[in-house]
Amino acid sequence: MSDLTVIILTFNEDKHIKRCIDSVIELNARVIIVDSFSTDGTCEIARKEGAETFQNPFVNQAQQFQWAIDNCKIDSEWVLRLDADETIDKELVNNINTFIKQDGAGHNGAIFNRKHIFLGKWVKYGGRYPLPMLRLFRTGKAHVELRWMDEHIVLDSGTSCVLEGGFSDDNLNSVSWFIDKHNKYATREVVDIMLKKLDPSSDSKISESTGFSIRLKRFLKQSVYMKLPYFVRPFVYFNFRYILQLGFLDGATGFAYHFMQAFWYRALVDLKCIEVEREWINAKSKVEKIEKLEELSGYCLKDYK
Repeated sequence: MSDLTVIILTFNEDKHIKRCIDSVIELNARVIIVDSFSTDGTCEIARKEGAETFQNPFVNQAQQFQWAIDNCKIDSEWVLRLDADETIDKELVNNINTFIKQDGAGHNGAIFNRKHIFLGKWVKYGGRYPLPMLRLFRTGKAHVELRWMDEHIVLDSGTSCVLEGGFSDDNLNSVSWFIDKHNKYATREVVDIMLKKLDPSSDSKISESTGFSIRLKRFLKQSVYMKLPYFVRPFVYFNFRYILQLGFLDGATGFAYHFMQAFWYRALVDLKCIEVEREWINAKSKVEKIEKLEELSGYCLKDYK
């Protein structure tokens, strides 16, 4: 049995899945695909590449990943999470192999610095690189935050380190697909925001060992960004990224990415929050508010009533 299991969540990823699996071949890992009932050839391609495939109805990324941990009989020492449109290069593969061979060199987790590719261009500025993410962890020593959006893998004990090498998010779908994806992301983020307004104590915490940069990003979002008024905060955030973090150096394609991801998306989240609050005005109880949130989002929220 390999010392490593790679978990990849999929839905209609026939453009990406072979490329993703090929990038981890030299890890000699068990590769698990947890698919949300794709209607293309994702599972067939994955099986041809030697991956094991499972299917489970999708709710959100966090619950789907946790389902994989709970139901796929993982008995390896280490677990690595990848998205289907992500790849890792040979340098990072070699560093992962060394890390595992050395039993983590005293650590229980490893952080990768992800770079984002948009319309074929590496977005280097605007705070988008390096984007640290804890993706490799010792089995049983970490958990995924049960959030609807912006979930992180959090170390429960021990420390983490950064592994050098290329780790890329390069989605090959269209701009229309990008817009549709972020519309769905916005709905899930609104669910997260509004549920936490109903129960502030439910907010999860990122442990110190998970990484300073990851904790700082969460702190700034929760304690600074979320305190600003609706529609002011997208404007502030976009200008912070585009001017102070030098996003303008990414050129025309970079402007499109920063505008859509830092302003349009954030404004869409605010608009959907306002819509929910409008529906909540006459709600007389928490249960009624959650029912209104269910109607607007299309998600089943019975566990929160």
